[in-house]
Amino acid sequence: MKKLQEQKKEGSLLKELCGEDTELYDYLANTLYENPTAGIAKEDLDTLSDEAEKSGKFGIVLDKAIFEASRNPEEREKYITLIRAFVSKSTSELEKEKEDAEEKGFTEKVASLEGKIKRQKIINERTEDTIKIASRFYEEKLANLNADIKRTEREKERMAAEREDKRINEQEKSEREARKKEIKGMKRQNRKEAKDQNRIKEKAAEERKEERERERMEAKKEDLRISEQEKSDRETRKKRELK
Repeated sequence: MKKLQEQKKEGSLLKELCGEDTELYDYLANTLYENPTAGIAKEDLDTLSDEAEKSGKFGIVLDKAIFEASRNPEEREKYITLIRAFVSKSTSELEKEKEDAEEKGFTEKVASLEGKIKRQKIINERTEDTIKIASRFYEEKLANLNADIKRTEREKERMAAEREDKRINEQEKSEREARKKEIKGMKRQNRKEAKDQNRIKEKAAEERKEERERERMEAKKEDLRISEQEKSDRETRKKRELK
């Protein structure tokens, strides 16, 4: 999943959260994920930390630590310590890579590594600010993702209900036509009773159709209510974010 710097149209929320703090914005635009459920590693921190120690690559575990810190404010101090420890190890590995690249004359790689080292310095100095913004950012993104999932589920239910309604209508139409043919083929003395029975069936079918229509209307009203509530919740979160 792409990070924010690759999702330009989605950068407005982070800009609102960071305000005039361009340094923090530039760093977080290279750190936070538009879709954290897809972008953040599923493994726990201990597993990711062990893998990072072996590979010398600490980016994935840092992303995970920032995300976990954003979701567990009551354990913020623990995560601050963890993040800074990962940053220290990451910086050490990057410095080694930079020295090797300088010796080999890889100027572009050196410049890239210097940028990464600079970002490590920022997070080390501004860990609390990073967690604070990440908490607000991920809260909004996860709320939106959850709303999208539920909206998709409601849409699937609506489409399934429409398909079932169509099937029932076609079946009832077929049954009506069959009854008409059957009545036409009856002797005169039997037609009246058959027609009376047919009217009863027609009325029952119409009542069932009206009931399905009422259910559809109620579902639409509920969908509208949910949309309005989601909008209200977004506005509430936005006011809190901008304080």
